Amino acid sequence: MAMHTTHPVSALPTPPPRETTGHLLLRAWCVFVLFLALGGVGVINAIGLAATGVVVVASAIVSAVLWTILRPPVALRRLPWLAFGYVAWAGASIAWSAWPAASVLTWLLLAITTFQGLFIGAVLTWRDVVGAVASAAKWVVGLSLLFELAVSLLVRGPLLPGFVVPEGRMDPIVYWSRDNLFDGGRLQGIFGNANLLGAAMLVAIIVFAIRYAAKAPRRPLLLGWIAAAGFLFVRAGSATSIVAAAFVVLVLATVLVMRTARRPGERTRWYLLYAAVGLGAGAALWFGRETVFGALGRDSDLTGREGIWADVLTRADQHPIVGWGYSTPWIASEPLIDGWIVDHGQTVVQAHSMWLDTYLQLGGVGVALLILTMLAYVWRSWFFAVDRPRWDLRADRPYSPLTLLPTLIGGLLVVQGLTESAPLLLWGWMFVVLFGAKIKQSPLVGVGPAEQSMSIERGELQRSGS
Repeated sequence: MAMHTTHPVSALPTPPPRETTGHLLLRAWCVFVLFLALGGVGVINAIGLAATGVVVVASAIVSAVLWTILRPPVALRRLPWLAFGYVAWAGASIAWSAWPAASVLTWLLLAITTFQGLFIGAVLTWRDVVGAVASAAKWVVGLSLLFELAVSLLVRGPLLPGFVVPEGRMDPIVYWSRDNLFDGGRLQGIFGNANLLGAAMLVAIIVFAIRYAAKAPRRPLLLGWIAAAGFLFVRAGSATSIVAAAFVVLVLATVLVMRTARRPGERTRWYLLYAAVGLGAGAALWFGRETVFGALGRDSDLTGREGIWADVLTRADQHPIVGWGYSTPWIASEPLIDGWIVDHGQTVVQAHSMWLDTYLQLGGVGVALLILTMLAYVWRSWFFAVDRPRWDLRADRPYSPLTLLPTLIGGLLVVQGLTESAPLLLWGWMFVVLFGAKIKQSPLVGVGPAEQSMSIERGELQRSGS
C-alpha cells in the first residue's frame, strides 16, 4: 500500500487554486453582456430589432437577479454620479420630447446599458474585467471574419440583414455584407458598417495588446487575434478609426513617458510638450483635412458630415437650452426624423457627432452634463494609468498594463465622438460607466495571486494595515 508523508520529496503536490464553477459562469455571463454591447448592431442585423430588444431586456433582468444574489460591495459615494446626471436629464426630457415614444424606447436602452456597466464593474475584479472584454472582442472578431468568409464562399454576392439575398442591384449602403473579402473592397463585418467595424477592431487590438503585455495565458494566440483584428481594421478603411488609432498611440506614448518621471515637476514639461503636439496635430488635421482625408480616400467634408452638421445645428438652435428630447439613435419612423436628412436614399439616424447629437436632443444642459461626465472619466482614467500603484508605504511597485485600458479607450472615444455619435450608446457608453465606476470603486490593481488582487480591490489589505 502506498504511503505518503509531508516530506517535500514524497508529499503530493498541491494543485493551484481553481476558480469556482459559479465564478466561471458569472464571468461567462459578463462576456455575453459585453458582446451584446460590442456587437449589438450585428445581433440586430441577424435576428431583427424586436428580437434583439427582447434579448437586451432579458439580459438586464438576469443581471439584476445576479446582483441581488451576489450583493457585491458598492460604495454609493464612489458611483459615477455625473454619468447618472446625464441619464437622469435624458429621462426627464421625455416630458417635453418632440418624439416621446422614441425617447422612452431609447432611454430604456441607455438605462440598461448604464446598469450593465455598473453590474460588470461590481462583480468582477480588474483582471476579470479586462479578460471579459478581451473574450467578447474575440467573438466579434471571429464572427466578423467567419461572416465575411461565408458570404464570399456561399452567397457569392451581397447580403441584406436577416440573411436575405437581394434579388437585384441595390444601393450598397443597405447591404449587411457587400461581398468584398476577396476583391479588396471595404469590409463591414457583422456590423454592416465599416466605421463601426473599424472602431470595434481598434478596441480589440487595444485589449489584446494589453492582455499580451500583462502576460496572460496563451500569449501566442493573442498575437493571432491581434493580427486578425488588424486585418479587419485595415480592410474596414475607416478614416475616423485611423485617426483615432493615431491618437491612441499618442496617448500610449504619453502615458509611458509620464511613468518614467522621477521628480514632481518633471511631468509638467512633458504635459506642455504633448499638449503642444496634440494641439498642433489637431490644427493640422482640421486645416489640412482636404489633403489628409484625400490621402485616406475620403472627401474633405468628411463624407457629407459637414452638411449633416449644418442641418442638425439649425434645428438644435430652435431649442438651445433643453433640446428636442432624447433619442439616441434617432428613430427613422418618427415624422420629424423621417426624410429630414437623407443620405443615399436612406434617412440618417445620427448627427455624426456626439456633441451635436446631445445639443439637438438635450440642449446646452445636456452638453454641459456630457462634458463633465467625459472630463471626469478622462481625468480619472489618466491618473489611473500614470500613477504608480500604492496602498502602503512602499512606492516602487511595478505598473500594471491593465491600467492602460480605460485611458486608451477614452482616447478612442474622444476622437470617435467628433464624427460619430456611437460613444453615446452601446459599448461606448457602457465603457464610460464601467471603467469610470470601477476606477472609483477599485482605484488599485493588485499584483500576484488573484486572491491578493481581489483583496486589494476590496480594500481589505488597506483596512488591515490601518
